[in-house]
Amino acid sequence: MALTEEQLADIRSRIPARPETDIPMPYEDLVRKILTEGTLKSDRTGTGTISLFGQQMRFDLSKYFPLLTTKTVFFKGLAYELLWFLKGSSNINWLLEHNVHIWDEWADENGDLGPVYGVQWRSWPAPTPEDPNRTIDQISNVLDLIKHHPDSRRMIVSAWNPAEVEKMALPPCHALFQFYVADDKLSCQLYQRSCDMFLGVPFNIASYSLLTMMMAQQAGLKPGEFVWTGGDCHVYDNHVDQFLEQLGCKPYPYPTIEIRKADSLFDYQYEDFKVVGYQHHPTIKAPVAV
Repeated sequence: MALTEEQLADIRSRIPARPETDIPMPYEDLVRKILTEGTLKSDRTGTGTISLFGQQMRFDLSKYFPLLTTKTVFFKGLAYELLWFLKGSSNINWLLEHNVHIWDEWADENGDLGPVYGVQWRSWPAPTPEDPNRTIDQISNVLDLIKHHPDSRRMIVSAWNPAEVEKMALPPCHALFQFYVADDKLSCQLYQRSCDMFLGVPFNIASYSLLTMMMAQQAGLKPGEFVWTGGDCHVYDNHVDQFLEQLGCKPYPYPTIEIRKADSLFDYQYEDFKVVGYQHHPTIKAPVAV
């Protein structure tokens, strides 16, 4: 049952005060803003949301790895998911082999999801009369630009393929990202069209930050900024209580991450990543809107 305006007013009266801290809290600040200023909207899942449009967060990857500390974020899950994207796969069986179940709800009985993120990243269909099976490896192309044409404004990867959206189990939420090189630092901006602030966005922040650091390492650059830009930024009605709990938590300093350099971007393994100093509040569980 969707929230009423009276219930929203009650929620706003119960939002915890912002903790006094020098630690950057762009995520928690945005959630607080959505709860305070957002509009009640219906959604595809029938759950109901509090929504705000066109928001942005910035994270300095030269200083920390933005794994949220006001709750526990499942680093293993997001790291394996990123490696799975980079494999160009759209079948969850590899994830299941590593006990990662974040895509289970959307897969068919064979584990297939249709041409989702990894397929579009690594093999965007681009048939020609001469080569009907031609595809475009966007990730490899962008890494080549970063290395050899760092001032290019075309360092873009899109997961949103209008010709194939209907074939996907779930259309891409994080739809497009762009890289930028300045002062020997690699930065990345993500555009996320649909932003589940509780369950999805913490994963996406850390995942694209990790990807940026991996790309920087392969290109001989230092990490710069990760900029997250969100379209429909929403708190599901059945995640409100979880957020009221989380917003009352004082953040710990962000961790850092050590990455052992692989021979190529596509050779990294989970064991190459070591999160250092991750102090965090406990896990807060919430239902997934499918």
